[in-house]
Amino acid sequence: MGSGKVTVVALLLCLSVGVIAEDPYLYFNWNVTYGTVSPLGVPQQGILINGQFPGPRINCTSNNNIVVNVFNNLDEPFLFTWNGVQHRKNSWQDGTPGTMCPIMPGQNFTYRFQVKDQIGSYYYFPTTALHRAAGGYGAINVHSRALIPVPFDNPADEYNVFVGDWYNKGHKTLKKVLDGGHTVGRPDGIIINGKSAKVGEAKEPLFTMEAGKTYRYRFCNLGMRSSVNVRLQGHPMKLVELEGSHTVQNIYDSLDIHVGQCLSVLVTANQEPKDYYLVVSSRFLKQELSSVAIIRYANGKGPASPELPASPPDNTEGIAWSMNQFRSFRWNLTASAARPNPQGSYHYGQINITRTIKIVNSMGQVNGKLRYGLNGISHSDTETPLKLVEYFGAADKSFKYDLMADEAPADPSKLTVAPNVKNTTYRNFVEIIFENHEKSIRTYHLDGYSFFAVAVEPGRWSAEKRKNYNLVDATSRNNIQVYPNSWAAIMLTFDNAGMWNLRSEMWEKTYLGEQMYFSVLSPSRSLRDEYNLPDNHPLCGVVKGMPLPAPYKA
Repeated sequence: MGSGKVTVVALLLCLSVGVIAEDPYLYFNWNVTYGTVSPLGVPQQGILINGQFPGPRINCTSNNNIVVNVFNNLDEPFLFTWNGVQHRKNSWQDGTPGTMCPIMPGQNFTYRFQVKDQIGSYYYFPTTALHRAAGGYGAINVHSRALIPVPFDNPADEYNVFVGDWYNKGHKTLKKVLDGGHTVGRPDGIIINGKSAKVGEAKEPLFTMEAGKTYRYRFCNLGMRSSVNVRLQGHPMKLVELEGSHTVQNIYDSLDIHVGQCLSVLVTANQEPKDYYLVVSSRFLKQELSSVAIIRYANGKGPASPELPASPPDNTEGIAWSMNQFRSFRWNLTASAARPNPQGSYHYGQINITRTIKIVNSMGQVNGKLRYGLNGISHSDTETPLKLVEYFGAADKSFKYDLMADEAPADPSKLTVAPNVKNTTYRNFVEIIFENHEKSIRTYHLDGYSFFAVAVEPGRWSAEKRKNYNLVDATSRNNIQVYPNSWAAIMLTFDNAGMWNLRSEMWEKTYLGEQMYFSVLSPSRSLRDEYNLPDNHPLCGVVKGMPLPAPYKA
C-alpha cells in the first residue's frame, strides 16, 4: 500500500438469515520524521507525518474502524492520542503514557480503534515529551452515516483550520527549560495551519470559495497555552457543531476557541468576489499576538482590505464577553447525532448525582523547581503505564490509588509529586467542579468521554450555585475552559471502562503535573464492558516477562 493511501474494506458475513456487513475499515500508514519547519519564519525542527505539517486528515464516518500503522523515525519514544475519540471499552488505544508503552525509535505500532457512535471534529497529536510544540498533529473528521439526518445542507466543501500559538525555540529546548524548573514563557506568535502572515504580505490563499456556495470550516486550537479568537472578514459564521454535538445554529462575527477545543461553522460566500482575511488573534495575553490568512473567491478580483475586523474586548471585560459566548452555545435538542434518536432524548438533568469531585489547580515549587498540580498532587508518569500494571494486578508496584481527595486541601500549592490515579465507580453519574484561583485561564480535556458542560461562572463554587446549572441543553463535549478566578461544572456517567486521562490542554502545565487518571473498572471483568489487552500491545517496565492475566470473557 502506498504511503498515505487509504483502503476501505467491507467484511461480509454470510449467515442463514441474510448478509450482515461489518463496519468499514480505513487503513493508514504514517511515517513520523523530523523536518525543518518555519511557521514564524525561524527554521526549527518540526515533526512531520508523511512529510506533512499539519499531518494527514482522517476523514471517516461514524462507526468506521480506523487502523493506523505508525513508524517512529524520531530519536525519541513517541505516542499519538486521538483527542475526542472515546475508544469505547478500549483505553488500550488511547495513546497516553498512562495507557501505552511508547513506540521506541526505529519501531512501529498499529493503532486499531472504532469511532463508535460519534460524529464531529477531533484531532490527533503526540503526548510524549514536548512533541506537541513541534507539530505532529492533524484532523479527525467523523461524518454522520448516510441514513442519519444532519441539521444543515451538505456544504460545498470542508476546510480544517488549525490555529494556535507557537514558540521559536525548538521542542527539545522547551523541554530543557521545563526540566530545569522554569516556565517556557510567552509564545512568539500565532499560526494558521502551520504558517503565519501579516496584512499586505503576498501569500497563497489558505482556501478558495465559489460565490453563492456554503462551506464548513472546522477550527481546532492546537496551541500550547493561548486562547484565540477567529473571525473572517465580511463573513458571519454559523455555529453548527462543537466537539461532537450539533448546536443551536447561532450566528457569530467572531468566536473564542480555547486550547484543545474544536468547533464547526458554516460560511456562505455571498460577498463581493475578491480576497478576504481570516484573522486569528490571542486572548487574555498582555500583548496581543495575531496572524492572518487569505480566503479567496474563485475568479475574484482585488486584494483583501487592510481594515481588519476588530478583536473582542480583553482583560476583565473580555472574560465576561467570552463567558457570555460560552453560555450561548446550546445543544440542538431536535437534531440527531451519531444515532437516529434526537440528542435531547437524553435527559441528563434528571439523573441523580452520586458523587461530587471538586478540583482546584495550583502551581508551586518542589525542590526548587516549578510544578503544577490538582488538589495538591502533581502527577508524574510511571515507568510502566498505569493501565498495564492495573491489568496485571501489580498496581501496588507503581502507584497508590486516591492520593487526591474529592476536595482540595487548605493549601493546594503545597504539591506532592506522585502518580495521580483516582478510582471511580462504574456507571455512576458524577459532578466535577473545576475551580481556578490563578490569574490565567485553564482548559481541561477528559479522554474516553464526553460530558455536559453545565456552568462556567466567576468566583468560587458552592452547592447553592447548582441552581444556575443548565440542566436542559448544555452541550455535550470533551473540553471545558475555566477562566481566571472562576469555576466550571461538568456532569457525566463513568460508563466507559478503562484508564482515562484528565489533563490540562496547556502542555507546559500537563508536562509539569496538571493532570490525573480516572480508573474505571467494571466489577464483572467482562468483554461486554472492556476489551482484553491487544495481542500487538508492547509490554514494558515491571510487567515485561510477567504471565498474562486470565482474559475477560463475554
